Amino acid sequence: MILSGKRILLVIGGGIAAYKSLDLIRRLRERGATVRCVMTAAAQHFVTQLAVGALSADHVFTDLFDRQDEQDVGHIRLAREADLIVVAPATADLMAKLANGLAGDLASAVLLATDKPVLMAPAMNPKMWAHPATRRNHATLRRDGVGFVGPMQGEMAESGEAGEGRMAEPLEIVAAVEALLDDRPKPLAGRKIIVTSGPTHEPIDPVRYIANRSSGKQGHAIAAALAKLGADVRLVSGPVSIPDPAGVTTIHVERAEEMRDAVEGLLPADAAVFVAAVADWRTAGSANEKIKKVAGEGPPALQMVENPDILAGVGHHGSRPRLVVGFAAETRDLLKNARAKLDKKGADLIVANDVSHASGIGPAGVMGGDRNRVRIVSRTGVEDWPEMSKDEVAERLAALVAERLKAIDV
Repeated sequence: MILSGKRILLVIGGGIAAYKSLDLIRRLRERGATVRCVMTAAAQHFVTQLAVGALSADHVFTDLFDRQDEQDVGHIRLAREADLIVVAPATADLMAKLANGLAGDLASAVLLATDKPVLMAPAMNPKMWAHPATRRNHATLRRDGVGFVGPMQGEMAESGEAGEGRMAEPLEIVAAVEALLDDRPKPLAGRKIIVTSGPTHEPIDPVRYIANRSSGKQGHAIAAALAKLGADVRLVSGPVSIPDPAGVTTIHVERAEEMRDAVEGLLPADAAVFVAAVADWRTAGSANEKIKKVAGEGPPALQMVENPDILAGVGHHGSRPRLVVGFAAETRDLLKNARAKLDKKGADLIVANDVSHASGIGPAGVMGGDRNRVRIVSRTGVEDWPEMSKDEVAERLAALVAERLKAIDV
């Protein structure tokens, strides 16, 4: 595991999101990390030292002038003994202190004294996040080399307001920590890769739409796996209920035409992996009002038109990536249909999914579950992969992309 034996110093700032720090401690420790915690005075109004100490299984540090902790210059020791310092939640106050070199309490003194990487997970009211002072501090910290995860869009727990300001979820922070501490080789460093994920929603009227059954889990996992190998990943995602992968630039779209425009706007790229389950058809025009059911009249006639074929469009594009990977979800004639797509779509590889009930996983399992079984179809043959988790499929496919791009360079 990437975090096995790693030492994380968690600085817990004062905000309602501090309750998430308790889960973050658990998530880091279950991955093998040692976690020590510093709590600001404000943080102690939201979570207790007892809870933090019990979960971290270590002493909790709170006071810059603590006689026992500071007899050996404890804040310097805390700053230097960690492999990484995580600030979660990173309040506007903590960001301002570090950006301006203030060190009046233990948390800010540790942050100023460290020579180790710092990762901040901001959490604050949307108006505080949007304030020019916070934006300046954020820009200053990024220039100084501080890493960030979030903030995210959503509803604020304390005010009911919605906007950008929610702290990233613990698993998103863990993924960002792993990315920072992952010292494995980065064979995709310097490569720009486009990934599409999720379904598209083609509106019929304001409350109805046409869509494919896709959760986005496989596409998001592939984007994350490519990023872990060092790629600059641009993920174009349809509507999904899962978080954006850490370390990936995500563009959110709804319709197939929006996805096509976003993808083509990202060209040129070294590779593109088309995982999204794009709806093949849309209505010629969506109604402005909800289409009402009228007794005795039957369903309304919907005029359908074909959506753009995004994979084929990029596969035959003038700025075609050097490696194009498509996905094929089929209920019959899996290999025949996958092979036909290679030339028709201009792809180098087709990742073929059997989504029939006979597959043993079934359509709901493949497109909504956590496991997958795929075959890699190329012009030289077919490679069968065993059933595995979608994360494992993603890691294996990312390694294959790296291998293929290296071969193209030779």
